[in-house]
Amino acid sequence: MDFSTKVIWITGASSGIGKALALAFAKKGANIVLSSRKRPQLEIVQKSCESLGAQCLVVPLDLADSSDFPARAEEVTQKFGKIDILINNGGMSQRSLIKETPLELDRKLMEINYFGNIALTKAVLPYMLAQKSGHIVTVTSIVGKFGFPLRSAYSASKHALHGFYETMRAELKRDNIRVTIAIPGRVKTQISVHALLKDGTTNNKMDEGQETGISAEKCAQDIIKAIQNNKKEVLIGGKEIWLAHIRRFVPSLYYRIVDKVKPT
Repeated sequence: MDFSTKVIWITGASSGIGKALALAFAKKGANIVLSSRKRPQLEIVQKSCESLGAQCLVVPLDLADSSDFPARAEEVTQKFGKIDILINNGGMSQRSLIKETPLELDRKLMEINYFGNIALTKAVLPYMLAQKSGHIVTVTSIVGKFGFPLRSAYSASKHALHGFYETMRAELKRDNIRVTIAIPGRVKTQISVHALLKDGTTNNKMDEGQETGISAEKCAQDIIKAIQNNKKEVLIGGKEIWLAHIRRFVPSLYYRIVDKVKPT
């Protein structure tokens, strides 16, 4: 696939996987739209992308408030004339036990990770339908395939994305709209550092598994390869992604493994 003529919109683009995706696409000559809540960090990424020859537009978004998403989609199309690929990468995690997690935290995670995600997709979709082409990518998580201690709300929000986008793929196949679900395992980003605790404060530490995970750059390259090959779903990571296969094919073994996990 030649990305040099493509307009690619990336959420969560101020750091981690989103930033790595932006820089990788910039090297391929794409036109890039950068979104997150953090304009200063987005502008730093913008400068890096433009130094590689890409055209960039910064469009700050708060996934917790989707009221202006249709206007932002209009802004992008006014600038570039189209939207070829939307990569819904932004989101937030948690680290808290179910019995200690207030319902408002469950709602917050669902608002950001699920409703904010699909709201942007629905804002972009009319333009893709009008141009009779488009590719929508959602970055979920391996815990969107199965539950895992301390991540109940996060896992639930990612499970929900799988249901939505699998349905979208089936409904829009004849409209030439492609859908890819990217499922990272452990990636060395700040997601565990920014994860919310039971009281709504941030975790402020990196999980050991996150620390030893693959790089954001490796994850980005695997996502781009999946887009190029029109993959419907792709698992990305190290040995931990085998847990998804074990869950599917040998569920009894999966339950034995998970039962040994200490939620600390």
